[in-house]
Parts: sequence; C-alpha cells; structure tokens
Amino acid sequence: MKSISPLFSVSTAKSPIFNFTPISHSSVKFAAPSQRNSPTMKPYSESAKTLSAIHTLDPITTPTSTATSTPPKKVLVPIGFGTEEMEAVILADVLRRAGAEVTVASVEQQLEVEASGGTRLVADTFISACSTETFDLVALPGGMPGSARLRDCEVLQKITSRQAEEKRLYGAICAAPAVTLLPWGLLKRKQITCHPAFIDKISSFRAVKTNTQVSGELTTSRGPGTSFEFAVCLVEQLFGESVAREIGELLLMNPADDDPKRQEFNEVGWSLDHTPQWSSSVFRNSGNGFFILFFPPWVINLFVLPCSSDTDAPGVYLMVEYVLTKVTVVLIPIANGSEEIEVVTLIDILRRAKVNVVVASVEKSAQVLASSGTKIVADKLINATSDSIYDLIILPGGTAGAERLHKSKILKKLLKEQESAGRIFGAICSSPAVLQKQGLIKGKKSTAHPAVLDKLKDGVNDAQVVIDGKLITSQGLATATQFALAIVSKLFGHARARSVAEGLVYQYPRS
Repeated sequence: MKSISPLFSVSTAKSPIFNFTPISHSSVKFAAPSQRNSPTMKPYSESAKTLSAIHTLDPITTPTSTATSTPPKKVLVPIGFGTEEMEAVILADVLRRAGAEVTVASVEQQLEVEASGGTRLVADTFISACSTETFDLVALPGGMPGSARLRDCEVLQKITSRQAEEKRLYGAICAAPAVTLLPWGLLKRKQITCHPAFIDKISSFRAVKTNTQVSGELTTSRGPGTSFEFAVCLVEQLFGESVAREIGELLLMNPADDDPKRQEFNEVGWSLDHTPQWSSSVFRNSGNGFFILFFPPWVINLFVLPCSSDTDAPGVYLMVEYVLTKVTVVLIPIANGSEEIEVVTLIDILRRAKVNVVVASVEKSAQVLASSGTKIVADKLINATSDSIYDLIILPGGTAGAERLHKSKILKKLLKEQESAGRIFGAICSSPAVLQKQGLIKGKKSTAHPAVLDKLKDGVNDAQVVIDGKLITSQGLATATQFALAIVSKLFGHARARSVAEGLVYQYPRS
C-alpha cells in the first residue's frame, strides 16, 4: 500500500528546520517507527485535585539537548468557551514535551471551559493572573466562538499587544488570526494564513495558503489538522532545530514515505444494527403533544395524544406516530495518565462526524490529569456506563493511563461483552497491550506505539492504523487523526471522513 502523507507546508523569512513547499513531500524525514523505542508518557499525580500548572516531564520523552541550567521558556495558551480543543491541547502538550513551562489560562469566569467539540478542559489559572507575567510565547488556539471570546478579553489583548510591541513570539491558528489578532491590529505588515473559512477576512496581499506561516515574531497556521506542524514550528523557534527534530520523532510525525497510513485485514462491514431495549425507555416531554423516548442507542421522536379524561387509566397516552433514529454511540474511557492528544483528537473528530461520544472516567472523580498535565472532565464515571450498549469502545493510550484502564473491572467487563457480541472495539498507543492482556485480540493483526509493539503477538510495524475485522488499533500521538478518520470512514463511508478532514484542514485521500 502506498503512503499518502499530509502536506507539511511551512513558509518563513527565517531559516527554519523545515523547508517545504505546498506541493512537495517533506525533505525532512523523521525516524521510521521501528527506530523509535522511547515511551511517550509521563508520570501523573494520583489525585486530580492537587494539580500544578507546570507538569514534570519524563526525561526520556524530553529532548536531551534542552539546557537544564537555563530558565524554562514560558508559554501562554489562553482558552475560552468554544476554543478548538485539538489546537489548544496539542499546543500545550507539544510545547511541554519540548521543555516549556506552559500556562493554560481561562478567559472565562470559571476555570472549566467547554471547548467547541464539547470537551471539558480545566485551565491552570485565570487570564487575570497572567497580566504582569512576561512570556516567551503567546499562542492562541482557534475555534468558534472561542476566538471571539479571546478577542473580547481585554487582559489577553494587552498581554498579546505587549508581546508584539516588545518583539517576542506570538502565534495564532485556525480562526484566531482573522477573528482575534486582526481586530487587535496585530497583523500589520505580516503575511498570514488561517482557516480557509476565514481567509477572506485577511487582505489578499497578506494572505497565504501555506499550512504554517512565519512572519517576523508572528506564526500562524490553518486549523486542527495543522496543529502538530504549528506546534513543532514554535518549538523550533523557542528551542532550536535539534529539539524540534527530536520532538517530531517522539510525536511519530511524518513516517517514512513507504509506510502506508492504513492496513486492513479480514475486511468486514461495520454494521451497527441491534434491537433497542424497549423495556428501559425514558420519556421526556418535548412540547405540547410531543415526547422523546430514549432507548440507547436509539432516539424515537413521538407525537402522542392523551386519552379522554373519563378513561379508567388516567395519564395514559395514545401514540399517533413516531420517527426512529439510530445514533452511533462510542465510549472513550479515560484515566489519570491518559494521553490527552489522543483523547481530545478522538472526541473532536468523532463528534464532528455526528457520533454520540461518551467520555467516562475510571477514576473516583470525573476530572482526570492527563499525561502532559492537561485536566479533562469526563461526561460520567465508568460505573454509570455498565448497563449501556456501545457501538464502539476505544481506549486512548498513555503508559500510566493504559495501566489504570486495565485495572478497571467495569471496563474489563464492557470490553469482554463488546468482543463476545461481535461489536467494534479498538485502542491506540500503549493500550493495544491492554487488549492483549485481556485476551481480546488473539489471532488478530494490530499495531501500537513502537515502544510496546514487541509485546503484541501479531503486531504490524509499517502502518499507522491497522484494522482486522472489528478491531482497530493505531500507533499513537500524531497518528490519532488518521485513527479517528479511519473509524469515521468504516462507520459512515469515505465521503464523510473526507468531509470531516476538510473541516480540519487535513489532507485525506480522495478514494
């Protein structure tokens, strides 16, 4: 199978590590997966209640070339209601891996912020606490209405304007260049790129269509699908070429051109049909004469009439007509130490494809501390999912997180039932090893992070995503986008996957 790599287009007036054009493959090759053997996850705090804005990275995953005697580079990543979660989390994660001291600051009146795809993130602090700080980099994620929320924050405007005036690095991605920086007057005499949906707001003389654009102290990028390129470009400016190259390798970016993105064995269709549990219905009044019944994963919209007042059964309703809709339901369990890039990428992309994603914590609290210090709030605890049926269960990676998922008795039961019923399940990064320990992938082809691939009996080392029947696995980190899009393609067809990829500004094959 032939590899189809997304274009990595970086334009700069400086002399960057990356030297690409919009129509050519990268001239910089990161190490092939078989050459990488360092684990990607870091220690986590047992309790999500005792959190630090600065997360201590495992030395194995931190570039050895980063000087430990110099003060850490300070980075501000602001977030608000409707911020694009992939962009915010990838920025924070990648920069922390490089050794930066990253502060995620809320521009809202609360630390917990619901991102554009519904992911609930918890900031390290409020933006007001950052007003007197000096940062080496201020990086604005996009998303709507997140970019507008950032634009309307006076404290953030002052911080970013001071950053530009004092010739320190600042950047923005997706909608943020046009929606946030442009009204602040911070794009003057700069060449800029942004999400295609907002490019018409930029002067045609200044707008460019490269994935990432460096113009003096300003760096801009196009969207969720270019977030890794954007983040690594910022790493190169902060820490230098060698650190940026090493970070790219750790993230499993740009595998060798002859590595296929996806391999499939024992191909079958992913049928989602199963009979609703009529006895477990839940009624909700949805207006005069209208009710909604929930039989997960079915939603039934009903038009009902009350029986006459003289009936012997008061409160009984007569159903006149109904519409039955199948909703695809996916369970993503998370734990302290789960890899946040994988968690957020899966949630964001699947929800863009109109999947009902349920995020469940295996911890005692709904809030977990992910492997690089991101705080994520789950929709519910795992014990609230035990009686439900899911079309698909996907385990995110992270060494510590995977181990905690493995220890969850409820999740183990759900996975066993999923496999026994012939429904779909999968894992990424370190978590395919969890499926193997539980005896769920016997005789199946799979892949995983290079550091744990040798633990799999039938591991495939030359593909980012491996599908075998109703099992799907992936290498991790930067391959999470391909992983999520492969799930969308199998569930709904290639056309929907391509449509989602276009919204991400991520190059996806036409067929």
